[in-house]
Amino acid sequence: MSADFNPGDPFAMFRQFWQNATPAGAQPFLPPMSEEEIERKLAELRVVEGWLAMNMGVLSMQIKTLEMQKAALQAIKPKDN
Repeated sequence: MSADFNPGDPFAMFRQFWQNATPAGAQPFLPPMSEEEIERKLAELRVVEGWLAMNMGVLSMQIKTLEMQKAALQAIKPKDN
């Protein structure tokens, strides 16, 4: 273990990592962007959102179809009395 380890500060390791990973004054996740870059990124993310929404619709329909098939099989299954 490091000599700097402090069990009272669970985030010290992450803080040290980010301080060493980025140069002074730099933003690690959101670099400055122009308005055109922001618009392009928004358009890309909207396309991905639409694709994911379509896939969620397909998945939901498959689940509903399987539930209906299961219900139909249970309805025609002979009951043991």
